[in-house]
Amino acid sequence: MNLDELRRHSDDLGFVPQPSVRWLSPGELLRTGVKVGLSGLLADYDDRREVQAALDSIPLRAPLRDPERATEAWVDFAADIGDGFDSTYTVAWMLSRESLGVAGTEEHTLPRGSLLVLGGDEVYPTPSASGYENRMKGPYRAALPRADDAPLMVALPGNHDWYDGLTTFLRVFGQGRPIGGWRTGQTRSYFAVQLPARWWLLGVDTQLGTYIDGPQLAYFEEHVTSKLERGDGVIVCSATPTWVETAWTDVDAFNALHWFDRQYIRTRRVEGTDEREETGASVRLWITGDKHHYARYAERLPDEAGPRRQQFVTCGLGGAYLASTHDLPDALVLPPPDAHMYHKDPPTTFDRAPTTCPDASTSRAARKRLALPWSPYWLPRRNPGFARLAAGLQVGLYLVATFVFGLTQARPPTDAVRSAGIVTALRFDAEAFTAVAIAALLPWLIGLVRRRTWSTPSTTVIAVLLQAAVSLLLMTAYVAVPWPTGWPDWLVFASCITATAVLGGVLGSEAFALYVVSARSGLVAGWQPAGQAVEDTKGFVRMHIADNGDLTLYPVVVDEACHDWSLTADPTSDRSCPTPTTVPRPRLIEDPVVIARSTQI
Repeated sequence: MNLDELRRHSDDLGFVPQPSVRWLSPGELLRTGVKVGLSGLLADYDDRREVQAALDSIPLRAPLRDPERATEAWVDFAADIGDGFDSTYTVAWMLSRESLGVAGTEEHTLPRGSLLVLGGDEVYPTPSASGYENRMKGPYRAALPRADDAPLMVALPGNHDWYDGLTTFLRVFGQGRPIGGWRTGQTRSYFAVQLPARWWLLGVDTQLGTYIDGPQLAYFEEHVTSKLERGDGVIVCSATPTWVETAWTDVDAFNALHWFDRQYIRTRRVEGTDEREETGASVRLWITGDKHHYARYAERLPDEAGPRRQQFVTCGLGGAYLASTHDLPDALVLPPPDAHMYHKDPPTTFDRAPTTCPDASTSRAARKRLALPWSPYWLPRRNPGFARLAAGLQVGLYLVATFVFGLTQARPPTDAVRSAGIVTALRFDAEAFTAVAIAALLPWLIGLVRRRTWSTPSTTVIAVLLQAAVSLLLMTAYVAVPWPTGWPDWLVFASCITATAVLGGVLGSEAFALYVVSARSGLVAGWQPAGQAVEDTKGFVRMHIADNGDLTLYPVVVDEACHDWSLTADPTSDRSCPTPTTVPRPRLIEDPVVIARSTQI
């Protein structure tokens, strides 16, 4: 059964399976915009992390069973998970298997992780009790109703979790309530987990990409920094790949994490003094989600260092729409030359691994689909309601255009449309389009005069001009129509309005899609993958800590999410669990990546 059919069994499932979020549908844009605005206020005036300082400060260990004697561990990392059911449950189902066969240059059988790390954005588009239940808790509970080994689940909040100030996030993950067979143990929005073979895994909450609060720093100082020993390896999970953002928009984006590394991992304060001493530990892996793709950057060393390379990994394939990779920088310099932290540490270059998911050519070709009317990913087809929004906009513009056109002809608007010639209409189009262009560019021109430095105009001007062009061309088309002389003006007016609603909905949507596809960076470029809501190509990273201290990464992906389900009874309850009718066939995105615990090997 498909998603719609599965939704009819919500009483048996205990939750309501959800479709993937349509990010460019008008209702979603409005709701998310309001939530984002409120989250900014909460971030400034109600930082919930300060309140968390009153909660128990609990260090965690994994695996939960006999952690003192464990010599190795398997750890799973998934991020951006709480979206549509088909993609989310496909990943949850793979994570829940006791062992998973994975294809690659050789076949691998990978045991289920004794620790599951959720790397941010556990719900979309905004947090609520029903949102978490239907998009995250329900699917994960159904995928693993119970487990004898009781794997631990920890979660890091992403920006979508922060939109209510972490209220719902802490209720879901911070009160010790199990989610199916997974056990939760954290009490705050950040965590530290001690792993076998002298490894530590830290989840650092930087809020909405801003800073690390004092109580959180005190938590890590007490439970981690004071206990680190020479040769210990550290994995740091963050909610966004700030290291990549240093090459895109903000050279200081990585500063907070860089400072945390210097002050709380590599060094510590000598008790009773202001002096600092080296811990001898080092961050060997930085891992995050937020960007819904897979990419890895490896430290550039003078020799073929292999496992000694520090790694930066982004894996946000847990369920949300598939994002682009063709615009990723080939290399990163951390800290960047213009960053405030540049003189604190010698800069290190990190090269992007040749394999990404999706690959660059696929990513580059996919962005154009948003503007292809014959594609299943065409903007109005993938985002219900957008064509109606475009239709309403075009009707409004048509009324304005015909009113002004009537004034220039000294006639009522509809009479002007019926009686004017095509040359007259085209001349009006040119004059009106020029006036709109000047009005749209006026703020930019005033800015140029005031600043006396060159800058490019906002890309919003392109969107305005495209919509104006559609409206003027539609009006000109109506001028060219040989309206029957016997038709009253009201019938001509109604015909024009109807045609504008239909044609304007299509052409206005296409004009906006062309505007989005033409963007090369920034917010609008991000709408290219978001507007398509691709549900396939989903996965996670499975990690193995060996008894010799080596950490091996297995980036797992399934090319097609399951869209056909059957129901099986859960023997431990009165619920039913969805089962894929065709078992997913995961593969490795790239060969396993080995990371030594220490740089001294």
